[in-house]
Amino acid sequence: MFKIRLLLLLVLCNLFYAQKNNTENIAKSVLKNYSYQELEGKFYEISPDDTNGRKNIAKSYLEKAKSDHDETQIAEAYIMLHFDESLPNALKYLDSVQMITRQSKEIYYPARTFLLRGNLYFKFDNLQAALNNYVLGLKYAKEKGYKRQIAMANISIAYLKNYIGKHAETVKTLRYYLYNADYLNEDEHNLLKINLADAYIDGNKLDSAFVLIQEGLEASKKNKNLYSYYQNLGLLGYYNYSLKKYNLAIENLQQCKKYFFTANYKSKRNQNYTLLNLGRSYAGLNERAKAIENFAKIDSMVLKTNYVFPELREVYTYLIDYYKETNDREKQLYYVERFLKVDQVLDSRFRYISRELPRRYDTPNLLQEKEAIIRELKYRKIFFYIALTALFIIISLLIRFYLKYKNSERKYRKIAQDLIQAVNENESEKKPEIKMEAVAVEVPKKTETGVDKIPKTVSEDVVQTILKGLSVFESKEQFLNKGITLGTLAKMIKTNSKYLSEVINTHKGKNFTAYLNDLRIDYAIGRLAKDKKFRSYKIPFIAEELGYNNEQAFTLAFKKKTGTLLSVYLKEIEKAVNSIDPI
Repeated sequence: MFKIRLLLLLVLCNLFYAQKNNTENIAKSVLKNYSYQELEGKFYEISPDDTNGRKNIAKSYLEKAKSDHDETQIAEAYIMLHFDESLPNALKYLDSVQMITRQSKEIYYPARTFLLRGNLYFKFDNLQAALNNYVLGLKYAKEKGYKRQIAMANISIAYLKNYIGKHAETVKTLRYYLYNADYLNEDEHNLLKINLADAYIDGNKLDSAFVLIQEGLEASKKNKNLYSYYQNLGLLGYYNYSLKKYNLAIENLQQCKKYFFTANYKSKRNQNYTLLNLGRSYAGLNERAKAIENFAKIDSMVLKTNYVFPELREVYTYLIDYYKETNDREKQLYYVERFLKVDQVLDSRFRYISRELPRRYDTPNLLQEKEAIIRELKYRKIFFYIALTALFIIISLLIRFYLKYKNSERKYRKIAQDLIQAVNENESEKKPEIKMEAVAVEVPKKTETGVDKIPKTVSEDVVQTILKGLSVFESKEQFLNKGITLGTLAKMIKTNSKYLSEVINTHKGKNFTAYLNDLRIDYAIGRLAKDKKFRSYKIPFIAEELGYNNEQAFTLAFKKKTGTLLSVYLKEIEKAVNSIDPI
């Protein structure tokens, strides 16, 4: 099982095995001419095994920063320098960074210092101190609202959860950041995939792990990244071991063993877990001698590096049982003593992390989630009342509009029924005068003596001639002709427009346009009520028959004249006809 130091790599933001630059040959005089950005770029491009090259660049960076009296850049130089130092010296550099940046306004301080210190403790296997610093880093990152640092802290803490067996919680966190953190770069996403695949295997989600491993192998081949390739190949070996495909697992892991033990950059984590899964696979094939060989080598490495991991219990248990069966008391006693020492360390570490994670991380997170839920419920309640009020207003308006519509409908129907009744009552007359509620006809104004006020400019003879002409115009239904204007009508009755307009205004009580519309609508009222065939025509055709240019002009004129809608009038006619002649 490959446990990757994800947060350390995330902070470095580079692939550990990018093409190696031999910076040892770069003269210090040349480095002095580089900008801070150029020096930083070169530093993070170098693989971690080239410690001398990294130190040269970091020292040049520090000299430049001190020469410029730039405290921000001095802090950056100390960060570069701490990567390749022993734990005590590295901590001194980070303490200096914390002192220099204590008044910094940058969003990534002070969280950055705590996260770096957490990575450092993690590197040197002090998981208790790593957890404490990650929690503090998370706290300050949240205060500044810096998403990237929040992600780094949460991912590191998730790894510690995986260490104590909380695989499902680890998967949840890593999967969230893999698919929702677009602020992480491609290399960081690849490392997330490796860690997530590892957690999937630990949690027995083998199919999900296999998909990520295949993606990792393809990506590392494409990018020619050997380190990443063998990380994924090691995971494939762990995957095959979990499926009890021991021969395939051994084939994968033997390649990894050759690489991890000969590469310039030695990762004790990768070395130990390669041997662990090799030993497990040989044990699965009952090749006990080869299993013992790999497990014994792990013990010798633990003695040299003090690197302790949970699966060591499994290693020592196997060694003890083997030498007990072979009756080798000395080796049995030796591995019992080794087991007790390692178990004490693991137990102390496990108990601390198991106790502190819920207290310092899970519980504060749950309290924060609780507050967020309470706020959300409060806002939901406010939104509910606002929505309810808005809905009440909308319903009230709809009811009002509905009642208004119903009142209007009743009014329209009543007017339509009165029109139909008036037509029926005057059916025997040639030109019925229909009384309509909505029409307010102007009558000629009268003087104090009671005599109609007739324009002085028009003689009585002319008036009579015009009135006779209008009578003929009405009786012959010439008002139905399309394009009738005041001028064309004046020509028809052999007068001028001015005289005609004055006579219509005086004797008809309306202007020419109203006079023409009234004649047409009166005609339509009667004919629609009496002529079933005419009523069956489409409205545009009826409008054209009445002399209108379009349907809209006709329907508007009808409503203005009658006070009801044409559609309502037609419906009421059909109702009246059906009531008289039932089917």
